[in-house]
Amino acid sequence: MKIVVIGGTGLIGSKVVAKLGEHGHEAVAASPNTGVNTLTGEGLADVLAGAAVVIDLSNSPSFEDAAVLEFFETSTRNLLAAEAVAGVGHHVALSVVGTERLPGNGYFRAKIAQEKLIEGSSIPYSILHATQFFEFARSIADAGTDGGTVRMPPVLFQPIAGDEVAQAVGRIAVGSPLNGRVDVAGPEQFRMDVFFRDALAAWHDPREVVTDPHARYFGSELANGSLVPAGEAILGEIRYADWPGRIPTGE
Repeated sequence: MKIVVIGGTGLIGSKVVAKLGEHGHEAVAASPNTGVNTLTGEGLADVLAGAAVVIDLSNSPSFEDAAVLEFFETSTRNLLAAEAVAGVGHHVALSVVGTERLPGNGYFRAKIAQEKLIEGSSIPYSILHATQFFEFARSIADAGTDGGTVRMPPVLFQPIAGDEVAQAVGRIAVGSPLNGRVDVAGPEQFRMDVFFRDALAAWHDPREVVTDPHARYFGSELANGSLVPAGEAILGEIRYADWPGRIPTGE
């Protein structure tokens, strides 16, 4: 089966391409550096020829509110239009758990717009909502940094290993379209401030983690359930404490 992975050279995309290839599928990585640009439409017709499934793992180069909205609306419209011409039978997109709960967050608004375009198209689809990746823990800590402190709210946090997100994406892609959404999350819930206090200690990071109920997550104040699945979810098996990348080599 030919499966085109938009954003196939990125963190999750490269893992998805590798896993699908291991299972005998023709997995094609598509991104601007392979000559495929969803914003301009460049290369889409050629790469989608003969494709049964398209997995969209692309991300905006800018997280500024207007830019990220423009990226997801334009690229999704171009991609869906090209898929319709090519006869693609399944569109799979990766989104974020909690998009609908944080309407004040520009990135989440853009992901909602992307999802509405997918749901309104004629192409059968599956949307996978994932929680935060282990790999992004440091960038989340950096975003919450204020001087020598890291401000984190005491809310639930359920991160997952990127490998397990890729595994879930691959399984959804080779199955029948859900024409709906499914959540994927890590096996454990933490309190966000406690998680980062322990994580920074393991990194030998001197910043102090301060519990702040009003601390913002990329601009948004969080409620207790903002970032975790509200109902059933596919759960990973890798615990953060057992994840090989928890303490990078050399530390």
